[in-house]
Amino acid sequence: MQNTVHPSSYARNPLQRFLIATELDTRLLGMVGALAIIWIGFHILSGGLFLTPRNLWNLSVQTASVAVMVTGMVLVIVTRNIDLSVGSILGVVAMVMGVMQTDILPNQLGLGLGHPMIWALSLAAGLLTGVAIGALQGSIIAYLRVPAFIVTLGGYLVWRGAAWWVTMGRTVAPMDPTFQLMGGGPTGSVGEFWSWVVGVIACAAIVVMLYFGRRQRLRFKFPLRPVWAEASLAIIGCSLAIAAVWVANSYPWPIRIAENYAAANGIAVPEGGLFISHGIAIPVLIALAVGVVMTFISTRTRFGRYVFAMGGNPEAAELAGINTRWVTVKIFMLMGALCAIAAAISSARLNAATNAMGTLDELYVIAAAVIGGTSLAGGVGTIAGALLGALVMQSLQSGMVLMGLDSPLQSIVVGVVLVLAVWLDTLYRNNKH
Repeated sequence: MQNTVHPSSYARNPLQRFLIATELDTRLLGMVGALAIIWIGFHILSGGLFLTPRNLWNLSVQTASVAVMVTGMVLVIVTRNIDLSVGSILGVVAMVMGVMQTDILPNQLGLGLGHPMIWALSLAAGLLTGVAIGALQGSIIAYLRVPAFIVTLGGYLVWRGAAWWVTMGRTVAPMDPTFQLMGGGPTGSVGEFWSWVVGVIACAAIVVMLYFGRRQRLRFKFPLRPVWAEASLAIIGCSLAIAAVWVANSYPWPIRIAENYAAANGIAVPEGGLFISHGIAIPVLIALAVGVVMTFISTRTRFGRYVFAMGGNPEAAELAGINTRWVTVKIFMLMGALCAIAAAISSARLNAATNAMGTLDELYVIAAAVIGGTSLAGGVGTIAGALLGALVMQSLQSGMVLMGLDSPLQSIVVGVVLVLAVWLDTLYRNNKH
């Protein structure tokens, strides 16, 4: 017999009933509340500079590379491991891709500067390098039984040195014009029309997910959420998507760039100036796409189930027949690939590759994962929470820069936030038990 009574029916408090009916994660809601407080606080302290389309657009672009890496760090930490080398891997992969674009492909292989395949081949070389580094570190951890902390700490030093060795410390620039699109900027954005298309697709995806989720509940005879709760989730999700697109479209191209574009295309410039929307930046779309794919991998695949089973109880996972060593290697290979994507975004944004690129990124990535609800005890973590954690970390950094705080003080704040997040995670787990 199907149980159609949802637990929310027994709640008397309206707020409690709403939370139970919509099944929203209270930790995620707490993070959203904390993010809102951070944004409003910095907006007031910065004299109204924080919550502007320009700063929010730049904030989204700055968050992209850390957001990409944190999706992999969730799986690493869920299995009770850690990766301290992600920033150094980003640095060495960025240098490899930079050298491929400026020297190896155009000069040594004779493709010539501006060849349409340079960006793709460079990106492929970066991905292969990242995956190879991940496979090496993962194999040492899984098969030689060296703790991940030690292996990746060694990797932190080795790959940072390798980044310098690739060009003997020389900065590599400029990047291929097509490759630069992955870094954002006026040309690295999709514009007003396509941003609205992305917003409509996001809204449609939310509605479709809710519909199929409801069908799955019917199929397996689970209690159905009230219709008003499903409608509330659809309205909230679509409102956030539309608001994000509206903000992205409210940030115009710089006046000089817009005028040059108008002159090149024979467009008359009106008296008030030409308003051309940036729209959503390409690195932000890349980060969102990675987030969707990683969410699918972690929640809808056998590999994802194995990862969380290993984190929950490694011994039981092995006894159940899971090849935990190979799964560990695959996790670190995936982490290496994500570092390569982040390296592409970072170097494209700067239009250069330097041996210092990615310095201290491991701190921000680990902090973002922990703040996002990934437990260092293993077995618990979500991609959505980690992405929100990355936004919180970057918001703190961006706000402190706007306020003119010195870099050492910024590091102090980040360190305090990280310790506070781990303490809150410990309290949360103790209360659950």
